[in-house]
Amino acid sequence: MTPRLDAIGLVVSDMAASLAFYRRLGLTVPADADLAPHVEASLPSGLRVLWDTEETVRSFDHGWTRPSGGDRIGLCFRCDSPAEVDAVYDELVSAGHRGHLEPWDAVWGQRYAVVLDPDGMGVSLFADAA
Repeated sequence: MTPRLDAIGLVVSDMAASLAFYRRLGLTVPADADLAPHVEASLPSGLRVLWDTEETVRSFDHGWTRPSGGDRIGLCFRCDSPAEVDAVYDELVSAGHRGHLEPWDAVWGQRYAVVLDPDGMGVSLFADAA
């Protein structure tokens, strides 16, 4: 048997805030999931995104502590155009989320931006340059 990547797990301090953020990015998450200790969403590719509250993780990993410092993993969302990168970034920041890197034209040929999710994890928005 060969292991295969099936899911990406996120540990969150506020489930409702995290789910609201990712719903704004197009992930389909049931409306009644905001108070759940564990939530899953399947992507069209079959990959799943999993959210667990800090309390849930501590229930089976008693020594777990909230990470500090820089990101170790980040989710990246492809947009259809450079203009969409700008629009999605502006929409998230206008909704109260923290922008980290305003949209710019990256040397590798993409329009790129980074906004922070409610737990401070960098989430990239990108599109191929026109």
